[in-house]
Amino acid sequence: MAAPLDPVIAQIIPLMPMRDPTVMTPQSARDSLRALAAARAAIPPPPVDSVEDIKVKGGAGPLAARVYRTGSMPAPTVVFFHGGGWVAGDLETHDRQARNLAIETGAVVVSVDYRRPPETRFPGAFEDAFAAVSDVLGRVAEFGGDARRLGVAGDSAGGNLAATTAIACRDAGIKLAAQLLVYPVTDVLGAYADARENARYPSRTENADGYFLTRATMEWFCGHYLADPGHALDWRVSPLRAASLAGLAPAIVTTAWFDPLRDEGAAYAGALEAAGVRVKHHEGPGLIHGYFGMGDASDVARAEAQRARADFKALLMRGA
Repeated sequence: MAAPLDPVIAQIIPLMPMRDPTVMTPQSARDSLRALAAARAAIPPPPVDSVEDIKVKGGAGPLAARVYRTGSMPAPTVVFFHGGGWVAGDLETHDRQARNLAIETGAVVVSVDYRRPPETRFPGAFEDAFAAVSDVLGRVAEFGGDARRLGVAGDSAGGNLAATTAIACRDAGIKLAAQLLVYPVTDVLGAYADARENARYPSRTENADGYFLTRATMEWFCGHYLADPGHALDWRVSPLRAASLAGLAPAIVTTAWFDPLRDEGAAYAGALEAAGVRVKHHEGPGLIHGYFGMGDASDVARAEAQRARADFKALLMRGA
């Protein structure tokens, strides 16, 4: 039997933003995530040795990025992509996640502020993500200094970008050491509105409402990201639809039990394993989408996120 919902998480859910797409606009989604981050200002952020705002190459020009370091010795480098349904989220909303990633892996973390829809629709975010990874690899001496220990990571829509970028890296001959996919979006065919496609993933019905991220909100996000519903068949949107996943970097995939994205994330972990990729899947019992950002409040969330980051660290330290 599945673990019950963490009671601390249950108290947090009513306070979470972006739960009603009928009244949501792109700007209100962005503002609400920024406000949520600002509300935690009284809690000191996890300490790192240095934080530096820089620029990296994107698909159509320079992108803002932020570099987190926990030491001066050679280290792995991780390019991190924030979540927020492609539409919301930025360097500020995911500052604590990036800090924790740097602290717990020992890597230099480069958090990338990719272009967002509806101002820039697909494939803008994907092109930015791949260009950023390519740029960081070319400048790796400025970061961790070891091209054999380059990884990608992201949560939710950022997990989608990390997964698709890992495929693009394989195809370009860039050998990544690891990928950390945190409750990733992996299959958007039907944009969460098609009953037949939704039936493939029972979590889309079981967790359609009531657990922060709703299926209706995912439909709203997809409507902003994709100018053409047919783009959902493209592996750069739906990595689970890629012709082959063979030869990809080893992966840590996390899902959350009370998340509409649970089953497509689990399906991606299974597809990676079937393709011969080393993969470890953390199921997130008792947790909801977004739990990597809830560790200050929930011991269950913190412990599960720490386990995933420890496994990611082990892959990074091994190197490509």
